Amino acid sequence: MGFALKLSRGFKAFRLPAFYASKPRRFSDRSGGAAVEFAIIGPVLFLLMTGVFTYGGYFLTAHTIQQLANDAARASIAGLDDEERLALARDAMQAGIANQSFMRGELSRLELTRQGAAISLAVTYDAGEDVYWAFQTLIPAPPSTISRNATILMGGF
Repeated sequence: MGFALKLSRGFKAFRLPAFYASKPRRFSDRSGGAAVEFAIIGPVLFLLMTGVFTYGGYFLTAHTIQQLANDAARASIAGLDDEERLALARDAMQAGIANQSFMRGELSRLELTRQGAAISLAVTYDAGEDVYWAFQTLIPAPPSTISRNATILMGGF
C-alpha cells in the first residue's frame, strides 16, 4: 500500500516509501507518561491547594475574631465602669482565643470606647504564628494582622 504521485506524462509515477504512507506509529512503552504529566501539573496543583489552605484559614480566623469580638462586647456590658468593661472584654477575648485550637497568635490590641449608650470594641489579632501563614513565601498571602470591630448598646432599647 503506497501513495502514488503522478507528476506529468513524461515522468513515471513516483512511489513514496512505505513509512510515509502508513498510519502513524504509536509508541508501545508508556511507562513514563504519567510522571511527565504530573511533573507539569503537580506544581500548579500544589500552589492551588496551598492557596486554598491559606485563604481558607484566613477567612476562618477572621470570622472567629469577629465572633469573639461580638462575645467580648456582650461580656463588657456587665462592667460598672470603662476599666472594668475593658478587663471583662480582654478576659473574654483571651478565653475565646485559648478555646480555639487553630489559633496560636496573640491579641495585639483591644480598645474600648463608649459614646453615649453604645460601647465599641476594636480588636486586632496577630495571626502570624498560626499554621495558615506557613506558606506566605510561596503565594501572595493575606495580611497576618486581622482587625475587627463590634458595637453593642447598653441598657436595652
